[in-house]
Amino acid sequence: MKIKILSKKGENLKFVLEGATPAFANSMRRIMIAEVPNLTIDTVEFHDNTSALFDEIVAHRLGMIPLEFDPEKFNMQNDCKCDGKGCPSCQVFFALEKTGPAMAYSSDLKSSNKSVKPTSPDFPIVKLLKEQHIKVEATARLGTGREHSKFQTSNATYTYVISVECSKTDDAKRIVNACPKNILEVKGTKVVLADPYECNECKACEEASGGDVKVVGDPSKFVFTVESISGLDPEYIVGKAAEILEGKAKEFKDLLKDV
Repeated sequence: MKIKILSKKGENLKFVLEGATPAFANSMRRIMIAEVPNLTIDTVEFHDNTSALFDEIVAHRLGMIPLEFDPEKFNMQNDCKCDGKGCPSCQVFFALEKTGPAMAYSSDLKSSNKSVKPTSPDFPIVKLLKEQHIKVEATARLGTGREHSKFQTSNATYTYVISVECSKTDDAKRIVNACPKNILEVKGTKVVLADPYECNECKACEEASGGDVKVVGDPSKFVFTVESISGLDPEYIVGKAAEILEGKAKEFKDLLKDV
């Protein structure tokens, strides 16, 4: 297999995977979304909340705040040396206390681990009117998207790399103008894709050509788009997904020996 990076901007990564199968590509996509561990606030204890929002709503907002952390320094609770009882290697504690009139932001969360913090200080949690007060303690742990969507690390999609098969046509310009993404061009009397990685297979050119143009996807080449919605870099998410898939394959191979 070959990988070619097309773009990397902040939380977004776009790359081409060649020499794979649709089954492999879809397995990678599903693991990136649902099986890469992510550190997220999971339990919230309320000592006081006189704001306009119910405890459940505030807890939900806290659970959806993405956290910046080093994934190599934390363990899943079930795999931790503390046997799931909770320790600094598998848990992080946060405290929030504020009195209105004010807006409580993610920057108001005090962490027990200085290296773990919200990815932005500007996430609003709750608006407090005069004399309204909130005081909570929250616990973050590692989890996966299979368990709950709040642990999801990324949005990941893929499409086939597209090519355009074109017989000789007398109306190439009209076909080119039909493309909503403006990625077609004319070469001689034929229409070709100027950028095969940007085509989303809408087939507007097919419809405009009257049968002279056919859009074809290559089932061995995939354009992946990965957007991190957590504190993890998209490159890490892709690499970790590959590592998890490799582990699954090894486990399956070991199980076959006992059959």
